[in-house]
Amino acid sequence: MASRTCVQVLARSSLALVSHPGSTKPHPRFLHSVPKLCSQSQQNGSSGSKMLVHFVNQSGVKSSVFVTEGETLLDVVIKKNLDISGFGACEGTLACSTCHLIFEESVYDKLEPMVDEEIDMLDLAYGLTKTSRLGCQVTVERWMDGMTVHVPQEINDQRGKQEAVSTK
Repeated sequence: MASRTCVQVLARSSLALVSHPGSTKPHPRFLHSVPKLCSQSQQNGSSGSKMLVHFVNQSGVKSSVFVTEGETLLDVVIKKNLDISGFGACEGTLACSTCHLIFEESVYDKLEPMVDEEIDMLDLAYGLTKTSRLGCQVTVERWMDGMTVHVPQEINDQRGKQEAVSTK
């Protein structure tokens, strides 16, 4: 089994002391943070709720799978062994755009904002749309139950080109 690398950006800009109702003791709390970049699903924070998610691959074949809240879409594709060619080549380290997915506009509008590294990688993606995201950066949430995501029909997997060259 391949190991996954998880890159976390923990840049914080300010610290505040927050008191919770009924508490006399203030708790430190960061006001601003940069989302972490990680393909490894967050096992600790997951409630274990199952949602149905539909994936449409490059050939137009639809696969419907039940997924656990807190998993990234990259992890879902890998764990469920979905038929999506070349998906997740960098294993979620934000070094490629092979987990490029296209979302419905209503879903895309609700997703967490992109970090700069994801934007940079999407600039390299084939078949880019205004609702494109990287599957390694999208974590399944309860409200996503029933959503459909599409894999772009165009892909550029350099591994296949290198293998083709080495067999000649």
